Amino acid sequence: MSTIIDVNAHMHTPYSFSAFSGIDQALDMAIEEGVGVVGINDFYSMEGYSDWKSGCEKRHLCPIMGIEFISLNSEDQAAGLRVNDPNNPGRTYISGKGLAYPVILKGREASLLKEVREESNAQVEKMCAKLNAHLDTVGAGFNLDFNKIVSELTKGSVRERHLAKALRMAIEARFKEGLERAAAYERIFGGAPLKSAQDNVAAVENEIRSKLLKSGGAAFVPEDPKAFLPMETVCEIIKAAGGIPTYPFLADNAKGEFTDFEGDLQKAADTLKKRGFNSVEFITTRNTTKVLEEYSGYLQDEGFTVTFGSEHNTPALEPIKLRTSDHPDGLSEKLRITNFRGACKVVAHQAGLDSIDAGEEIIMKSLNKYYYV
Repeated sequence: MSTIIDVNAHMHTPYSFSAFSGIDQALDMAIEEGVGVVGINDFYSMEGYSDWKSGCEKRHLCPIMGIEFISLNSEDQAAGLRVNDPNNPGRTYISGKGLAYPVILKGREASLLKEVREESNAQVEKMCAKLNAHLDTVGAGFNLDFNKIVSELTKGSVRERHLAKALRMAIEARFKEGLERAAAYERIFGGAPLKSAQDNVAAVENEIRSKLLKSGGAAFVPEDPKAFLPMETVCEIIKAAGGIPTYPFLADNAKGEFTDFEGDLQKAADTLKKRGFNSVEFITTRNTTKVLEEYSGYLQDEGFTVTFGSEHNTPALEPIKLRTSDHPDGLSEKLRITNFRGACKVVAHQAGLDSIDAGEEIIMKSLNKYYYV
């Protein structure tokens, strides 16, 4: 490879939920931080592709088109096996990489995607109704307008994080003084004080989710099983959209722990192959450099395409240039090479080609760096 370009192959945008105010902010940050290959990866949505592609062309960035689903593997669920959701056996996040643009999804697969997105939105609408009932019970003095949340805070896909954001914004609009706000949060939290600093938006919204919207919270609504398509069906949708089904590894958490599925790397690799996966990804801030190098290197040697991303699926606006949990300044050279090789494969697939060299040439031309080729 003639040079190594920094890649972030997994970023959410406001078309699902994102730390970014818009696609332009994400792509401007990529330019500022020297990241040349950028992947959009929203939940259940390809609607941001047009803006992503045109924004990349304007800035001489190379786009990767992606999507993310939450699926269910009944075999793993029956066995009580935690896959890449540490709290829910059988529940499995799956990404698609290198989807076709213009979008080619149609027929049965397009209908399934539409249905699962509508089911996800309906679950959040029920949660909003339950949150409003709770606000009435505690005498908060206001309610949330679900339709207004959808129209003003989303691009069509609404998630529980949007409810947390809407509640924070409503409290800030109604209670101007810090002490008044603190009292409002305590009342809404059932007598528990707000632990986060009021000006730490991300922390406040995360606390709202934890205390009100998660299991045991006053506005929690269990997800309907209809919101989770079988793993095999999700892979069919991704392939019909021209993409590569990709398994997102959690790998080690802050305590150095692994899920049941991922703890035995050889067994996980063998199982993924049997299930038709030849592509994996990691959200690098979750992992130490040592574990990430071990896992990604092993999987690459096993023939998997390996890419890395940042996700940006929380209110916290973190850097786009990737880093690990123990190396905040960036990825090691070994990891940068792995990520770029993987991106070259995905970009080549996206163009209907199949070689790393072809993907590298496309990337360099996108970046207007012909002299590297």
